[in-house]
Amino acid sequence: MSHLHTARLVLAPASLTATPYYSGFPLAHDTYNAITAASDGKIYYVLCSESYDQGGQLYVYDPITDKTQWLADLTALCEEANANAIPQGKSHVRFYESKGKLYFATHIGVYEMIDGMERLPQQAPDGKNLYPGGHFLSYDLATGTFENLAIAPEGEGILTMTIDRERDHLYGITWPMGYFIDYDIKADTLQNLGLVSAKGEAGNVGDDYRVLCRSMVVDPRDGTVYLSTSEGDILSYRPGSESLKKVDGVDLRLDYFGQYDPKHPGSMGYNWRKIFWYAPEQVAYGIHGNSGYLFRFDPEQATIELVERLTSEPSRKSGMFDQFSYGYLGFQPGPDQQTIYYLTGGPIYIDGKRVKGADQIAKGAAKGLENLHLVTFHLPTQRYTDHGPIFYADGNRPTYVNSIAIGTDGSVYTLARFEHDGHEIQDLIKICFRQDLQN
Repeated sequence: MSHLHTARLVLAPASLTATPYYSGFPLAHDTYNAITAASDGKIYYVLCSESYDQGGQLYVYDPITDKTQWLADLTALCEEANANAIPQGKSHVRFYESKGKLYFATHIGVYEMIDGMERLPQQAPDGKNLYPGGHFLSYDLATGTFENLAIAPEGEGILTMTIDRERDHLYGITWPMGYFIDYDIKADTLQNLGLVSAKGEAGNVGDDYRVLCRSMVVDPRDGTVYLSTSEGDILSYRPGSESLKKVDGVDLRLDYFGQYDPKHPGSMGYNWRKIFWYAPEQVAYGIHGNSGYLFRFDPEQATIELVERLTSEPSRKSGMFDQFSYGYLGFQPGPDQQTIYYLTGGPIYIDGKRVKGADQIAKGAAKGLENLHLVTFHLPTQRYTDHGPIFYADGNRPTYVNSIAIGTDGSVYTLARFEHDGHEIQDLIKICFRQDLQN
């Protein structure tokens, strides 16, 4: 039975204030996903780089001291500082904690723009070598030591990652071709299971181009990994299998999600944008990026059930999609594991008219200016709350937000653009928020 008509609506009209932090990296550019609250109470995050000379940087924020600290250079962690190659410019994945370690992965941060699309560089400047490939890495929270675990095949970056904590496996989808990779932590072996969707984002538009899934989920009961495709299929992989297979009897091609041509760029198509496992119901909850619909995926019953449209209240009233062409990655359960926190867009109105962005772009980016809203959804009670738009103290808006972490005190952290020393960077921001005080 659908939950669409049972959700409780709570409005919190007041705006929230975000505090920006300058971590010390002047090249810091847009980060997707790569921020996480660890069990030590600290916030770990990556600041990305578009430079051919310097890669992304890993930092940690301590809420007790209210200080940020540099931890490492991603290229150095991958033992490529002297490789004279395109550096490890970013991480595109969350940190996954297991048995005292944080696991994460690296990705390329520079692209060749071809027909308005970001492509893997085929030429490197100044005699540099081409990108070596993304790495799986680990960080020991107790000792502060890093380990370089494995490198992705075919010089591809690691775009998407998840972990099977029970069986000690890391899974990834590479960019741009979209290989599905399985790393066995205990055996220290990496297996390439092949392409997940035509030729991924390396394909030709109108033919074998497919935007790739940005989030996977593991059913901890049997270790099955689930991912989506832009055509709306759900694929699964079980440890030890020789390939992925399509899940029969269920798909994401729902009218409420919109209509998409998976062979063309500019959206995530029918892909889910983000998804996580919800143990109390033994199901996964995910968000469709462009429409903003929360859904419930039951792998045992092979069903998809819409729950609620989690866009901001102004977006719900407008009936329009938000401005970020792929939707938003700032979607995560909070410390209680029952409340979803979602950083999403909200339209801006001038003289009563909604500010309209570009009709179409060929990559994941903002089509126009919008507000940033924090929405929460309490799963047991189906309570939706829009906590209002978020602004800096000077009245400016955080932009290009596609990550989220929730601290033990309820504060919400993300990475957003702001002005620093006369130019725009992306760095850590803290949104002071207490869920128990908002209800």
